[in-house]
Amino acid sequence: MLQLLPHLLNGISLGLLFALIALGFMLIVGVMETINLAHGSLFALGMYVAVFLVTPRFGWFPELQAAYVALPLGTRYAIALLLAPVVVGMFGMLLELCMRRTYGKDPLYGLLLTFGAALVIEEAIRAVWGSAEKQLPVPDAISGAFLIGDLIWSRYRFFAAGFACLMIGLLWFFLEKTPYGAVVKAGAHDSEMVRALGINLSRLRLFVFALGVGLAAIAGVVMAPIWGVRPQVGVDAVVPAFLIIVLGGVGSLWGAVLAGLLVGMAVGLTGAYASEWSLLSMYLLFIAVVTFRSRGLFGKKSVLDT
Repeated sequence: MLQLLPHLLNGISLGLLFALIALGFMLIVGVMETINLAHGSLFALGMYVAVFLVTPRFGWFPELQAAYVALPLGTRYAIALLLAPVVVGMFGMLLELCMRRTYGKDPLYGLLLTFGAALVIEEAIRAVWGSAEKQLPVPDAISGAFLIGDLIWSRYRFFAAGFACLMIGLLWFFLEKTPYGAVVKAGAHDSEMVRALGINLSRLRLFVFALGVGLAAIAGVVMAPIWGVRPQVGVDAVVPAFLIIVLGGVGSLWGAVLAGLLVGMAVGLTGAYASEWSLLSMYLLFIAVVTFRSRGLFGKKSVLDT
């Protein structure tokens, strides 16, 4: 049983990062009332922006590159954690501006637009960085392993789990304890009422879209050393995110967190002993839960429930 503990840590860290991706996805779904199929590609873009910020190639500015590379790796990694979500958030704003012509129309228009945007982003990544897999270096302080008793523990997994907890806690504080968070929650429940109260709905959607894809980018930066960095990695992130939203209950923050932990532990523990079942395990978990509770773990009761 003790041998399970490191794998359990791996599953928890993976599940918390899955939850962070899903929460950004859920914010966009709630306020925009459309599914952002480009969410995974923006997650991947966050990884690549972080790779550039940690191992830069400034090209025409060799002096600037030499000065920047001279900074400690920990400083460059911290800059990547701060700037990657900002850069991806700006791309998200551009995408939201393009989506405005689809509001009030058939949801298929929004789905097709974001699907096309996902393809464009993925191909742009290949054009700029190539198709070969890359690695994101991490500071020595959070890399490597250490022993506790007879068990080997990964420092980076502890860092990933702790950082994901911090970001989820900050998101909860923002949504529950600030007036801006109250506006975001109101927009998710009734956007027309928000507009009737004099709140600029267009600005709210722009901000929420940037926040949602920024959370995906942060998760991408932290997951880059675990998964590796490749153009198609977004698909590996967006599918679990969608499952987690439904599994936890649409609109429930803590439901998404719990569902993320369950999915992460299922994938982590199964992968340790039967790797060929690791991805299938989260689908089996999903089927098992929704079979007995169609609205998810914390979803509100609807007319579909008997």
